[in-house]
This record gives sequence, structure tokens and C-alpha cells, in this order.
Amino acid sequence: MSKLKHLAIILDGNRRWAKEKGLPVFKGHGAGYERIKDVCRWCIKRDIEILTVYAFSTENWNRSKEEVKYLMILLNKAFSDDIEELNNLGIKVNIIGSRDKISPTIKKNIEKIEEKTKNNKKIVLNICFNYGGRLEIIEAVKDIIMEGTKPEEVSEELISNHIWFKGQPDPDLVIRTSGEQRLSGFLTWTSVYSELYFPRCYWPDFDEKELDKTIAEFEKRNRRFGGD
Repeated sequence: MSKLKHLAIILDGNRRWAKEKGLPVFKGHGAGYERIKDVCRWCIKRDIEILTVYAFSTENWNRSKEEVKYLMILLNKAFSDDIEELNNLGIKVNIIGSRDKISPTIKKNIEKIEEKTKNNKKIVLNICFNYGGRLEIIEAVKDIIMEGTKPEEVSEELISNHIWFKGQPDPDLVIRTSGEQRLSGFLTWTSVYSELYFPRCYWPDFDEKELDKTIAEFEKRNRRFGGD
């Protein structure tokens, strides 16, 4: 039986959740944000060591100005107002992604939350913010070229040591809520041998029971890594 240590989630369905309830879009994003903290607590109880969430992709900048503005406010709240709550829960927070297009205030708060929580041991929370899987690989390749690496020296290990997720184990399981069955640029390098699972519920409706269903599904899988 496989043990789930690193769970990665594409937080999909916030807008549809709000629409079906007759609520404005920002209410769906707000509910989805609160659910991240809930899932952290549930993962801690189940000894899951790492939770990685796809909070804002590089493509999300193409949404309406009003929606992007609200998402920036919401994420900045996570990186500032909630720092003590996350720290008290024992959560180590990493913000994974490009720093381009991000305001100086948000950059400063990212640095503060990462510094404040860096020694916490209960769980690692990776928040993928302004993240794209292809961009992650492009930036790794740029760094490798800048170091003067010879072509024959390039290897999977070398690239793995230059991506934004360097030093962390690959995710065991990637799930996308809402029933959509694609990864949309999430963890393009590190998810190659991850199990995939697509629950139909919207992200704000992903509850503790659904997490247990997810874990049970993963534990039934016979994981293969190409050589089996």
C-alpha cells in the first residue's frame, strides 16, 4: 500500500461554485482560499508531509482586471494577515513561481511569510503563485546556460536541481477538483510519475470526507515508475 506524503491540488471550480449559488465570482475565490487552510489542518492529522496548491497561474493574468485585482488582494491577505495563524499551525510556507508582474508589497509579504515559517515542521505548504510548468523549466534551462554548463553535462538530475521545486520530493498524487481532467501546466517536470485523480466536486466543496476518499483511492493504486 502506497503512503501519501506529497499531495498536490489544482484548485478548480471556485467561479462555477459561486455562479451556481448566484454569488459574485469573488465569493467563490474567498471560499476557496479558506478551504486551503482547512485542508492543511486535515493533512496534518493524516501525516501528509507536503501540500502543494495551484493558486494563480501565469495564464490567470488574462482574466478580467476586476478578478485579477481581487485575487491579488486575497493572496496578499494570505501572505500578510494570516501569517500568525499559519505559523501557529506549524505550517512552513513556500511561494513557488515567478516574481515578475508581482507588486513590491506582495513580494515583501512573500519574503516575510517564508522567513517567519521556515523552521516549522508540521507540514510544508507550497503555494504556486504566478506559476507555469513550462516557465519553470525555461527558467531552469536559462540558469543552467548562464552557469556555462556543457551539453553533455545536462541531465535530469541537473534540471531537477534548478527548477523552483528543487530539494522537494515529487508529488505522489495530483488532483484537480471540479471534474476537469487536465493538468493545465501544473508541475510539468515533477508530476511525470504522479498518480492523477479528478473528483467532481468544486474546490470550495472539497471537505474532509472527500480528502479521505482521495487518500483511499491513492492507497489502492499500484504505482509504476516505468521499469515495472
